[in-house]
Amino acid sequence: MELIPLPAFSDNYIWILHNHERALVVDPGEPSGVLAWLNEHDIVLDTILITHHHADHTGGVDAIRSATGARVFGPLREQMPEPLQRLGAGECVEVLGLKFDVIEVPGHTAGHIAYYCDDIDGLPLVFCGDTLFSGGCGRLFEGTPAQMLESLQRLSQLPDATRVCCTHEYTLSNLRFASAVEPDNADLEKHLSHCKSLRAQNLVTLPSSIGLEKRINPFLRTGQEAVARAAHANAGAASNDPVAVFAALREWKNRF
Repeated sequence: MELIPLPAFSDNYIWILHNHERALVVDPGEPSGVLAWLNEHDIVLDTILITHHHADHTGGVDAIRSATGARVFGPLREQMPEPLQRLGAGECVEVLGLKFDVIEVPGHTAGHIAYYCDDIDGLPLVFCGDTLFSGGCGRLFEGTPAQMLESLQRLSQLPDATRVCCTHEYTLSNLRFASAVEPDNADLEKHLSHCKSLRAQNLVTLPSSIGLEKRINPFLRTGQEAVARAAHANAGAASNDPVAVFAALREWKNRF
């Protein structure tokens, strides 16, 4: 299997996973790049997976489905480009001989889902949309801090080797914020330097991994004393409640 982050818009990635004959596509916000890639590589599109309803993740679905006849799967409780099969927590979808478990991760949107496969060529992988980013997390457009923190904790419980396939190249800005929160985090500074080098060569910083994110991502580290202390200092209030720490971090990031 080969995993491709196909650039779209200014900073989106449309993920393509293929076996050189058939492919699945995740969150195709626009159709032309996907269709051109399929044509260039003479690969048949089998399935489209959608994580949430935002237009930069769904805008290409109708055109791609019409051109390819691909199956479409998406969240149970969000407005979607019909027709499609809707999925909720505990369900799974089989694509290209792989089984993807559906994880409900509300917060960025009310019905956001992620797709997790425990073994793709020996490594697990999660397509997590705009819930978990490298060094960060999505804005809370529809959910609460408590929902988003629970969703992130659910993802953080996946195996450390899990490849994190999020859908935006936000890594450098996220890591700069993370460095403001934890300036003494050596793992974070090392990864920031690595990602700066990648972006200087116009290379992708993704996928990340769950293990790495647990070491560098402040939104997965709300239980760390240094993170809580920094959040309290910025918010001007102190609380040991992880939800309050998360909410303070997210508001800080919104202004950063």
